[in-house]
Amino acid sequence: MRDYDAATAFLGEWGRFQRLVFFLLSASIIPNGFNGMSAVFLAGTPEHRCAVPRGANLSSEWRNASIPLELRGGREAPSRCRRYRLAALANFSALGLRPGSDVELEALEQEPCLDGWEYSRDVYSSTIVTEWNLVCEDDWKAPLTTSLFFVGVLIGSFISGQLSDRFGRKSILFLTMAVQTGFSFLQIFSTSWEMFTVLFLIVGMGQISNYVVAFILGTEILGKSVRILFSTLGVCIFFAFGYMLLPLFAYFIRDWRMLLLALTVPGLFCIPLWWVIPESPRWLISQGRYKEAEVIIRKAAKINGIAAPAVLLTLQRYMQDSKPQQQQKAILLDLFRTRNIATITIMSLLLWFFTSVGYFGLSLSTPDWHGNAYLNCFLSAVIEVPAYVIAWLLLRSLPRRYSLSGILFLGGSVVLFIQLVPADLNVLSVCLVMLGKFGITAAFSMLYVYNVELYPTLVRNMAVGATSTASRLGSIIAPYFVYLGAYDRFLPYILMGSLTVLIGILTLFLPESYGKPLPESFEQMLKVKCFRNRQQTTGIRSSKESPKSLVTPL
Repeated sequence: MRDYDAATAFLGEWGRFQRLVFFLLSASIIPNGFNGMSAVFLAGTPEHRCAVPRGANLSSEWRNASIPLELRGGREAPSRCRRYRLAALANFSALGLRPGSDVELEALEQEPCLDGWEYSRDVYSSTIVTEWNLVCEDDWKAPLTTSLFFVGVLIGSFISGQLSDRFGRKSILFLTMAVQTGFSFLQIFSTSWEMFTVLFLIVGMGQISNYVVAFILGTEILGKSVRILFSTLGVCIFFAFGYMLLPLFAYFIRDWRMLLLALTVPGLFCIPLWWVIPESPRWLISQGRYKEAEVIIRKAAKINGIAAPAVLLTLQRYMQDSKPQQQQKAILLDLFRTRNIATITIMSLLLWFFTSVGYFGLSLSTPDWHGNAYLNCFLSAVIEVPAYVIAWLLLRSLPRRYSLSGILFLGGSVVLFIQLVPADLNVLSVCLVMLGKFGITAAFSMLYVYNVELYPTLVRNMAVGATSTASRLGSIIAPYFVYLGAYDRFLPYILMGSLTVLIGILTLFLPESYGKPLPESFEQMLKVKCFRNRQQTTGIRSSKESPKSLVTPL
């Protein structure tokens, strides 16, 4: 709506009204930060071993020797899922035999944890893992819990835009806030893992919907220069602030139900925002609700201390101008209609998928790093702030392809080096993980802008939707990358580091969009590096013969 921008230019770019909208919408993202990563502590797995009941008739010496040792991380540690058969140990204890000297322990028969588990309380008082014994044969349920949360995120990504287009930005923003807060509260009363997981999926739907709608509302209300700042720094940094609060809450509240209650309460502080955050005037105009749009614009002028024109908008005329003209409809296959666009699409899908795996894999693995789990999670959140700032600066001043490839290569390389760090240099390995998280986070935030610049208007929104879906799929499988650490501590880092380096190299083959106008048609699309000097495919040749079939006046 270029006429809308011209008609509201008198409001300025950074008045009191714009600052209010900027900071309040950004602040509404804070609960998303700690809800999005809450599984780190809600589903944390403490050290555990088979429980030995008090009535087992074992001497203290045999009770201490009842758990076999196993090799884990290059060191011997008590088994988490097996114990020596208690009936045999009770006989040896009754006969006065001693473990190790009189009886060779390695030759004894073993059995699973028939009487449950004993959990260490050094890190967590209770989690859903200790509540429902999600260990050993059921250890797959903990990563599945997180994966299903991201399935909810995937579903919410699909429906949030459609709902806000139909019912309004403001209404859906606060509805999804209510879903996120309300179902988080209901999770406190979960009586089974299945109930908790279903509710967690719904929380995921609300979490991403709130984020997406706040993003849309902000970009529609704010002016062009502030819009870029809001989309690249505002929502991202406030998400990081919420992420930082998570380990602080979790450090002081070690019980998962009480922690969930503490994480739910901040959502209630968003209720008063209903009377402050306005509906999008652009959306109101698109729905023919001209008077409501004019009221909001006049109120914005009053807040900014600016006198609005007597005749603010000839709304019917602007509405006529903003009605979409007859245009060609795009389908998903248009993302693959020529070799060039198909290559860009496939490379973009891989880029989003593996960047998402790296980001969420490193974020969810913080309890597995050396040192304090709460400090590690806090540092993982803190590093995102400079990452977003660096990404913003790179987008402003350097070519997309080389800067994106460089930070991906940096992030992947340092994650790969972790396996080479000696076991006694724990601080160095944490620093390398943090540097890897920095690179991948910066790359993740740059992908949104780069993706938009690569595609023509006809399929741009569809391309962003397709690549975002690839990102969600990456987040769904990321918990299982972390899960591989139970078999080999370095395996998740080797996989994530290798894949990140690979896509960093792959990025070099994408077109460079820095300083170039957005393509409006398929003919204007930038060419993949290896196709630049080649003859165009049949689809492109035919488009040159009849360009009107492709060019759209969007």
